Amino acid sequence: MVVLGACAAWPLITAAARDGRPEGMLLAVLAVAAGYAAGRIGGALLPVAAPCAGALAGIGLTAWVPHLAPGPQITAPLGHAGATTAMVILSAGAASCAAWAASGPAVRSAMRLLAAGIAVTAAVLGSVTGCVAAAVVLAVSTAAGRVRRRGAVLAGLGVIAAGAAGLTWAVAGSAVPEGFAASLEGRLTPHRVALWHDALDLARTHAGLGVGPGRFGELSAASLGSPLSDGKPHSAPLQLAAEQGVVGVLLLTAAFGWLLYALWRSPRPTPVVLTAAAALTALAAVATVGNALSFTAVAVGTGYLAGLATSRPFALETARRAGEVKGGGVSRPAR
Repeated sequence: MVVLGACAAWPLITAAARDGRPEGMLLAVLAVAAGYAAGRIGGALLPVAAPCAGALAGIGLTAWVPHLAPGPQITAPLGHAGATTAMVILSAGAASCAAWAASGPAVRSAMRLLAAGIAVTAAVLGSVTGCVAAAVVLAVSTAAGRVRRRGAVLAGLGVIAAGAAGLTWAVAGSAVPEGFAASLEGRLTPHRVALWHDALDLARTHAGLGVGPGRFGELSAASLGSPLSDGKPHSAPLQLAAEQGVVGVLLLTAAFGWLLYALWRSPRPTPVVLTAAAALTALAAVATVGNALSFTAVAVGTGYLAGLATSRPFALETARRAGEVKGGGVSRPAR
């Protein structure tokens, strides 16, 4: 709550100082908080049905909501393709969590088939990246059953997320080899890289408070020069650096760090925790090269999956209390 409160308060401060528009950031924080609360409640009451319902809802939104699904109405590769990939990742992660939460082999197999079906659906929708990402999440989830200590894996996932953000920052600062930069620019489009350059320049000039929430589009030459631009730099860390300064980036880092810590302390089984962590790390990587988190459905889904993976099912709590009564003392969970 402290981290989310700070993420909501700082945009208000920077908006007051720079005449910005904090509504988008406030909506994102509210969406994550609402999704997290729903995930905690659903995971406690229905540890299998809740993630299954979330997976079906996520892939349903991706397939049938025009502003999320890629198609001929999208004329630029910015924004919507990243949102589609993000929703596919979250849906596959939720289905895989439901598989590990199921006690019967039939239900577990059905949930894994659902996760595989989500990957196939992404391919049918034309999201190759989403299909590959869903397949990776499913593979990591399958391998998570052999892991006994989650701390090292969570630390590794944190390093991966930091590496993705660092690579984006390096590309924005032209600090990568020319051949590698040209290859990335071909995949990311020159317009996106130009937006990153502008975001980093604004962050260097206004490191303290940033230029103000929602004002990047007014000050970016690349954004103003393109009629298809939506006024965002299409990178979550660079957008926060440009619009909210160093503190905004630190708050984003703190939020992801808290998430990994909460997953480490989660009472859920390690395979469930690592599956959710892998999906959320993949989402973080997508958010470093796009504006997926600007979509309310993605923000809600992110909080929902995090809530599911950190919830304490009532059945687990009842069994723990029964064990304490039977043993005649208070038992402490192993770390």
